[in-house]
Amino acid sequence: MIEKVDFQFEGGPHGVLLIHGLTGTPAEMRLLGKGLHRAGFTVHGMQLAGHCGDDNDLLATDWKDWYASVQAAADALEQRCSRVFVAGLSMGALLALLLAADRPNRVHGVGVLGATFRYDGWSIPRLGRLSFLLPLLKRLGIGRHRSFMEQPPYGLRDERIRATVSAAMLGGDSAAAGLPGNPWHALADMYTLAARTRRRLPDVVAPCFIAHATEDDVASLKSNARLVERRVSGPVEMLPLDDSYHMITIDRQRRLLHARLGAFFARHAGSEPLPLASVA
Repeated sequence: MIEKVDFQFEGGPHGVLLIHGLTGTPAEMRLLGKGLHRAGFTVHGMQLAGHCGDDNDLLATDWKDWYASVQAAADALEQRCSRVFVAGLSMGALLALLLAADRPNRVHGVGVLGATFRYDGWSIPRLGRLSFLLPLLKRLGIGRHRSFMEQPPYGLRDERIRATVSAAMLGGDSAAAGLPGNPWHALADMYTLAARTRRRLPDVVAPCFIAHATEDDVASLKSNARLVERRVSGPVEMLPLDDSYHMITIDRQRRLLHARLGAFFARHAGSEPLPLASVA
């Protein structure tokens, strides 16, 4: 059963839509949402279709459903805010970029956080690096009940946070920490989404703030963040993070990320950010 765990923080006239990653949860965006709210923004940490339940809930959806839920959340935020920004983590970054490509006059800035077009980080096993073949397997009906299980360090350099998140994830609390594995067919849809978003990158004219761990264990900076930097048409600001792994919104350098992204959005909203209060 899917638990509703999205969050809303009412703030100023400018809104930020936050999008979590594949098999993830809005909880991975909550600290960032609090930081942006303290900087004066209205924030919605949305919940992707099919997420925060079990494997069957996720497999009942595909990338089009995930994107439709992003579009609906953006529409709702536009009703309350004069300008809308969007930021996503991992696969959420791809959905954010696709929304910006489709809505060049309605998305005023994009936070591209740990973008994942390819699973080629240092912790990904050799078999996992062949996951780009999964769309073919899905079309052939192969592997519906197979998953790639998450492996240490679970995207987290901070050992204390890693212990907390892994305990919740492996304990079955998908609403708090996401699923412990990536179903093959869901990954197949992620790769289909990645291919579509890659083709649309030149259509992204909104300013892009790209943050990525230099030692990302899931998705390398070179194949993912640099791809976005090269291909989008809008202005780019890059923040490499040298003391974090993939889950940069909650890892060791989260406060730096929150402050820099808030300042970036504030500049493009035509306002100065409020001082950021300390966020855990």
